[in-house]
Parts: sequence; structure tokens; C-alpha cells
Amino acid sequence: MGLAMSRMPNLNGFLYFETVARRGTISRAAEEMSVSPSAVSQQIKLLEQNLGIKLFRRQGRVLSMTLEGEQLFQSASVALRMLRDTNRNFTRKRETYQLNMRVTPSFGVRWLGPRLSDFIADHPDWDLHIDAAPDPTDFDREMMELDLRYGKGNWIGYHSEPVFDDCVLPLCSPEYLVTLPKSDDPATVLEAARLIGTPRALCQWDYWLNHHDITLAKRHMPILMDRSSMGLQLAVDGVGVVLDSMSLAMPEIAEGRLVPVLPALPVLRFASYWAICPTRYIKRRAVQEFLTWLKSQTAAFETDITAACARHNLRQTRIEFDLGRGAEG
Repeated sequence: MGLAMSRMPNLNGFLYFETVARRGTISRAAEEMSVSPSAVSQQIKLLEQNLGIKLFRRQGRVLSMTLEGEQLFQSASVALRMLRDTNRNFTRKRETYQLNMRVTPSFGVRWLGPRLSDFIADHPDWDLHIDAAPDPTDFDREMMELDLRYGKGNWIGYHSEPVFDDCVLPLCSPEYLVTLPKSDDPATVLEAARLIGTPRALCQWDYWLNHHDITLAKRHMPILMDRSSMGLQLAVDGVGVVLDSMSLAMPEIAEGRLVPVLPALPVLRFASYWAICPTRYIKRRAVQEFLTWLKSQTAAFETDITAACARHNLRQTRIEFDLGRGAEG
């Protein structure tokens, strides 16, 4: 094997040969490679001597490949193309980041989606793949590096950190609000309303009513929508009162399409959106940079929440849920 390797021609000669064969003349090859024509000629001559064959026929200044030259060109062009492609791929990976992540559907559509254009504008070279799905990521089986998940935070075996709060309160359209009784008694107001809920939400109507010591004499089974987006849309359409996230409903609140039903009662606030990934992934630069951007967005959004509460004279109170399996919102 050592003897065979010692007889292997200098690989640089194959590069010169492929360039001459592709460009058709020594002068054009020299121009592409930024060397002198004599240097190209010398490399071709050495390669022919080492291989013991003629690669070109020379008729004046015109070159034509021999049969052996044609065979070598096919092999050399394939090999060099693979090397160039691999090099371009390595260069691209150095210059760009790739991040595969999953998000809770309602959060992805209503909160993250409208802000992604700013992230992409600031990170034009990123290769960003986002999957909106209700089920948590199985990091052992799926090619995901980060999951933004709705739940209680008990993501055993993973790195998890809170990135976003839910701020829950009853909301309805202004048109629907005028049809409800004008009363300081929350039970009187809600007994006359059609209630709308989301079964996957952490804070359900039963929990909210119990927290505020409200008992409804006339018990309503709420209309249940699988996604917060659907429940909020029903409320906008004047169907009833939805118990949902002020955070997800901020566009409708800002535009006046949804208003608080019982502003005297505090907004229930709790950690609900978490960044989850295997511990080994948290040090990846793409994960760190995305989380840094995400935290800057949530900090700015906190100002919007505070301003909206002030406009509607709303107080906030923080609550804690017992740790249990996470849910989707």
C-alpha cells in the first residue's frame, strides 16, 4: 500500500487537468486559476509523466483530449464537483444558522407569527423551520432543537425556562356586553351570558369561578373550542363571553373588538409558555440567540399588557398551579 500511495500523482495536477479540459485551452485555464500558462503546462506535463499516458493531443494551439484523457476527465470532474459542493455546504453552514423548532399552535399563530418578520429581517441568513403542533416534541425521535410549549412547567428531563405569562379574564364584544345585565354582581352578569371556553387551557371556567368565589345559580356548560383562536373569534362575533388569554387577545383588545366583562375582578396571571429543549441543546448558539430575541420581545410585550390593563382599570394577581402534565393553548 505504501508503494502504491507513493506513486499517486500530485492531486494538484488533477485540478489543473480538469480546468484545462473544461475551459478548452491552457490560457483560459491559467486565467481561471490565476497562474501563468507555463505553470499550467508544467502541471499537465508532470501528470502525464506520472500516469504514463497522453491526456491531450496538440495541434498548434488547439488541444483535444485523448481517449484516456476523456476517461480521466469524467472521473476528475465528478470528484471535484463533489468536493466543491461539500466546501460550499461547509461555507454555508459557517455563514448561516439552522434552527428547527415547534410551537403551540395558538401561541405560534397569534403571538409569535406576527413578530417573526422582524426576526427574519434581522437574521436574513438563518434557516428557520417552525412546526405548529399541539403535541410536545419527542426530542429523541424528531429533528427539533427547541419547543415553545404551553403548560405548567414540569418538563421532566429537559431544560425548561418560562418565557411568557398568561393573563386570563372574561372577554366579549362591545355589542354583546350591552346585552348583559348592568350589575356589580359577577354571578348576575355571567348567568345571563353564553360562556365560551378552551378545554386545553390551564385556567378553566370552573377554576376561575372558584378562585373568585362566584357561584352561578343557573349552571351553564360552556361552548368549548379546541383552540384559543376559535374561542376568541366566537367572542368577537358576539356569540358570548370567552375566558381566555389577554396575551393572545391583545390585537382584538387594542382595536376595541373585545372588552373586559368584569373589570372589577383582577386578571389572573401565571407562567404558561416555556422554552423546552434537551440540556445539551441549550448551549447551541442558534438556540441561545433565538431565546435572547424571544425574551426581548416578551419584555416589550409586557409594556403593552401593562398599558392595556391601565386603560381598562384592570388589576393583576399572580396564581400558581399545582404541577401536572402540560396542556396546549
